[in-house]
Amino acid sequence: MEREILNLINDSSNILIITHINPDGDTLGSACALKAYIGDKADLLIQIKDNFEFPNTYSFLPYLNKSKNLSDLNDNYDLIIALDIASIDRIVGTAREIFEKTPNTIVIDHHKTNQGFAKINYIKGGISSTGEVLYDLFDKLNIEITKEMATGLYCAILTDTGCFKYESTTSHTFEIASRLSKLVETYKIADLCYTNKPKNLVLFQNYLVTNAKFANDDKIAYTLITKEIIDKYSAKDEYSEGICETLRSIMGVEIAFVLKEKTLDDNSTVTKVSIRTKEIDATKLSQKFNGGGHKRAAGCTIKSKINAALDSLLKEARALL
Repeated sequence: MEREILNLINDSSNILIITHINPDGDTLGSACALKAYIGDKADLLIQIKDNFEFPNTYSFLPYLNKSKNLSDLNDNYDLIIALDIASIDRIVGTAREIFEKTPNTIVIDHHKTNQGFAKINYIKGGISSTGEVLYDLFDKLNIEITKEMATGLYCAILTDTGCFKYESTTSHTFEIASRLSKLVETYKIADLCYTNKPKNLVLFQNYLVTNAKFANDDKIAYTLITKEIIDKYSAKDEYSEGICETLRSIMGVEIAFVLKEKTLDDNSTVTKVSIRTKEIDATKLSQKFNGGGHKRAAGCTIKSKINAALDSLLKEARALL
């Protein structure tokens, strides 16, 4: 399959690389690494709103400032590669339409819940990150890793392993990180990812933690992100990143979740949910709402307002406990 992927890349004239909605370090880093390898014949699509405010945390990644937005896509691609996208629902709007009519499509991913939705599905469920999957793909094809590629790959692995502390981190993950450290200054990437936060981000996150609620003798922890709170702190999508992990780190907490209310283009309301667990399989909760993810980190979208979504989540979480 690796050779088939390489042949498709080599034989295609116009390629689109897609990140998932609400992009994180893994999807962005992996996409930039692949773009660095393919070069000019590949466009990079960041699935965000038309104001094009991709997460500032990752602005150091190569090619982000030249990437496309949902509003300026063309439809003449002969190959689309989706990175770190666990299901087709994570491709939206114009991008979804173009993906479904493009003759050749590839998914490169690490989510164990990914059932495959492309012509070629290169899915290594349970691996630490899509960055690790992509590195191994390059390695099997004897593709030399450049400094630009290494920057994206290290960012992807670093962030999706939670700085190498999640249980999906293996000795092989560390081996890859060691190889990449010969090409990039890893401490600088870590600083850019974790120690360069805007003031309103810190205040926003402080509010969310301070106003967290607990249930079932503190075994469940959660916090709510309403539109009013988002507006108060001018919070971008990525500002809630890491809050769920903070709640999970509290002694005695077994299940943590963060609920974020979103208004769609048709003015309907949905609730985005991030889930983190210690011993319980997080996908057992996310899949109750057609979501997916990993054993300790999962997510879903509930088609209801935030308080109704909370009631549904608490009911299912209590059942798991």
